[in-house]
Amino acid sequence: MTAYKISAMTDRLNEYARKWNVSVEHQVQTTTSFLAFGTRDGVDVVLKVSRNMTEEWRSGQVLATFGGKGVVRVFEYADGAALLERLRPATSLAEVVLSGRDSEATDILAGVIREMITAPLGEPDASSAEEWGVGFQRYLQSEDGQLPRELVAQAHHIYVQLCSSQKKRRLLHGDLHHYNVLFDAQRGWLATDPKGVVGELEYEIGAALRNPYECTQIFTSLTVAEQRIARLRLR
Repeated sequence: MTAYKISAMTDRLNEYARKWNVSVEHQVQTTTSFLAFGTRDGVDVVLKVSRNMTEEWRSGQVLATFGGKGVVRVFEYADGAALLERLRPATSLAEVVLSGRDSEATDILAGVIREMITAPLGEPDASSAEEWGVGFQRYLQSEDGQLPRELVAQAHHIYVQLCSSQKKRRLLHGDLHHYNVLFDAQRGWLATDPKGVVGELEYEIGAALRNPYECTQIFTSLTVAEQRIARLRLR
């Protein structure tokens, strides 16, 4: 994984702002990216430049493949950079859960997924669910002791079995949790920040089942998990 220094990030941000003709109004730094809010040809836009060469490095290409179906629109993109439509007020779906409306949030998430799968099955240069499974082995080979190794090994075995039973595969968001679904007053609820992974549709709901991350009392509840799964029937 390559990480860029702040000075290099600023240079990259300014380079893409010039290249894509963006008038920058203000900038924000996050743990994963630099964001520049501004306009292009009178349209409000967000220029996002990634800090690291991680799964989101080609998020612009993934968004382009979805073509605005259930996702934020992308106007320009390159490796590690994307020019996006600006969503307002950009309220996250996590806030719906935190206000005690988990069932409503789950229905919204299901609606976003249904819209996303109206896009073509296109498979850009994205990893497969099988390739992502190397994380289990990587953990088992590490010295991390937060999870029982027997549990991780069992999970790995189940994961491999599920991957081998996949049927109709397509491009998925790959990180569709509550903080990556935002509300726009004009277009409704939309997914952002995809990682892009090719797999069976059911693979998409995994991130949502373990979020919002600060609400462990919610997503670790068997009752809540069963209710979410029942409401996320997509076929």
